[in-house]
Amino acid sequence: MSLKQKLTGILAGALIAAGSAVAAADWTPSGTLKLQIGFGAGGSTDTMGRVIAKVMKKQTGWNIIAENKTGGGGIAMFTGIAKMPPKGNVIGMGVNMPVLINLVKRGDQLGFDLDSFDYLGTVGRAQLALVAKADAPFDDLQGMIDYSKANDGLAIGFGAPPQKLLMEVVNRDAGSDFRFVSTKGEAETHKLILGGQVLAGFSAGTHIKYLESGDFKMIASANDARHAYAPEVPTVREAGVNAYLDPYFYFATTKGTDPEAVAALSKALADALASDEVAEVVRNAAQTDVENLGTDGTKTMLTDGLENVKVLFGG
Repeated sequence: MSLKQKLTGILAGALIAAGSAVAAADWTPSGTLKLQIGFGAGGSTDTMGRVIAKVMKKQTGWNIIAENKTGGGGIAMFTGIAKMPPKGNVIGMGVNMPVLINLVKRGDQLGFDLDSFDYLGTVGRAQLALVAKADAPFDDLQGMIDYSKANDGLAIGFGAPPQKLLMEVVNRDAGSDFRFVSTKGEAETHKLILGGQVLAGFSAGTHIKYLESGDFKMIASANDARHAYAPEVPTVREAGVNAYLDPYFYFATTKGTDPEAVAALSKALADALASDEVAEVVRNAAQTDVENLGTDGTKTMLTDGLENVKVLFGG
């Protein structure tokens, strides 16, 4: 490619981007914009969603309300959004894992697939860790596997089905004989670890205070990347297991929405996510930092995530 062709391409791209920015600035919702939250009131997703809606309203001047649409971990909400006229007046905020798991398990029964939406961005991902008591007789995942094999099994606490699925992959690959204890959440998992009823368990941020106090140690990152607060601790994938869990909070609207509306909505969300107020609530509610993948990055995250979930189910 000649220098002239390269410069022409760069200029064309700049003009398109400039045009999109103008279009985004010109578009406004007709009437009230609803930010639907696929979980009940009071949880971390609800808390973040309501603050994001408040900041968006303040920054744009749009009339925005947040409302809860519960059922199936976001399945009911996204089913409704997929069937709506693509007017750009409803945004759904959900978590990828319940959606991806349902698409793998019973995709032919759902009222949508990944192509049913235009994606607007992400809030961030929960940093999911496998942790153990500080004096546990192992320090990493391979040590856990070896200990479990030598002692007729090892009990692991989990608060969500994907966590169990991940360790079932380890059982299949390594014959580790892990046993699973279902808990009501991280607080109960922590209690069982401290009491010795389980030797390890999953936690998404609330364990950090136990790491700092010296009561816990981190065995592995369950995500596809190491955690910022524990960069020395490898991921489950780095330990040789071809699976991971990346729970992302993300936004979508109905497929076929006017590109000007998609651009304006994604920009309004990005601006809100860049605010100090939203950054603070994300750190407090989800124990993580804002990580907005944008429109294309969100679709890629979900597409790649679907293939990973198939691995979790043995596919």
